Amino acid sequence: MATGPTQQNPTPVSPSPASDYSHAWRALRHRNFRLFFGGQTISLVGTWMTRIATSWLVYRLTKSALLLGTVSFAGQIPTFLLAPLAGVLVDRSDRRRVLVWTQTLAMAQSLLLAWLTLSHRINIAEVLVLSSLQGLINAFDMPARQSFMVQMVEDRKDLSNAIAINSSMVNVARLVGPSLAGLVIAASSEGWCFLIDGISYIAVIVSLLMMHLDVAAVKRATTSMFEQMREGWSYVSTFTPVRTILTLFALISLMGMPYMVLMPLFAGNVLQGGAHTLGFLMGAAGAGALVSAFSLVLRRSVRGLTRMIPIAAIVFGASLVLFGLSRWLWLSLVLMLFTGFGMMQGMTTSNTIVQTLVPEDKRGRVMSYYTAAFMGMAPFGSLLAGTLAHWMGAPRTVMVTGSCCIAGGVWFWSRLPGIRREMRPIYEQLGIIPPLAQPVDEAPAH
Repeated sequence: MATGPTQQNPTPVSPSPASDYSHAWRALRHRNFRLFFGGQTISLVGTWMTRIATSWLVYRLTKSALLLGTVSFAGQIPTFLLAPLAGVLVDRSDRRRVLVWTQTLAMAQSLLLAWLTLSHRINIAEVLVLSSLQGLINAFDMPARQSFMVQMVEDRKDLSNAIAINSSMVNVARLVGPSLAGLVIAASSEGWCFLIDGISYIAVIVSLLMMHLDVAAVKRATTSMFEQMREGWSYVSTFTPVRTILTLFALISLMGMPYMVLMPLFAGNVLQGGAHTLGFLMGAAGAGALVSAFSLVLRRSVRGLTRMIPIAAIVFGASLVLFGLSRWLWLSLVLMLFTGFGMMQGMTTSNTIVQTLVPEDKRGRVMSYYTAAFMGMAPFGSLLAGTLAHWMGAPRTVMVTGSCCIAGGVWFWSRLPGIRREMRPIYEQLGIIPPLAQPVDEAPAH
């Protein structure tokens, strides 16, 4: 099990105004993480443009809620099927090399999609195939990216801040990308979004190649791949905090997060708008998620985060239920702010706690199950959302799925005492709380 400092670093009782925020960006003092931050910020804007452009392209070609769900399913099911194997390979490989390959392949996929769209040769079958290819790439990219975080941030105490900054970066892109995509689609076509995305991958590839890493930190496994897969599953399935977090995360991914698949229907049918309306809705969700990420950046410690997981699930679910009732754009935008906040608060706090608890030698495998819970359940959720929307309409669908998220948050809350008991020895070992301290989440948040 990975170990950290054994002495407590108490927060000053009355910090100066300058010190209130000086800790917020502390992970950026690490050169490798600064490079990653710069390259990813550029690349993620293109990624979000492609997500919106793909949804709008499918909607324009088919006007079908079922096909919207089907394309999303095709793009995410490879992650569910391959995540355990990908996690083992990540633990056995140079994580930077894996990321360089996945980013290069993703760039090629986006450029091919751009060429087909701009040459007016694109059809729904090609969208399905290329979405499946992206899902295959993501199956290896996401666990590698998550587990690579600890190599970019040499000081383990800065890991939670790096994860929060990464979430902020994702959501700045999520705020800018959909709005920019809406403008580009309205002015020309979806193909230009795909082209911008393809070019943007160059930034993250260059940033990865410029990093200086401790090669000795990359350990080679001596056991078989099957044995490593068994060890990873045993850890995830028997350790209550990780098992419970991933179970709720899987439920949210299955029932809640596929709301994004239905956004073109809300923009076009419910709110009587166009591509710009879709961009505004996704941008509002991105703004709420950005507020959530910044609130986590300002935290000094992971203490107190566990209780935020069920609260975030309830906020997310309630916002979806109310969004399903709204027929006014201004109200829908406000509710999207809360939806984005709740979704990102749950995702980032879950990621932070899991990354804090997991031993380094199992990091890739555990994060592959995290990826499976996030991306792996989403394809089934997308297919379910598309089917329900085809049967009962998009508004009623998000009301049903949002109610399931609320129920999941209540269930997780009932499990908190047992989760805290098992987390406490690890937090003590890492120096996050002192021995014989009060329960993890009862200390005041900083």
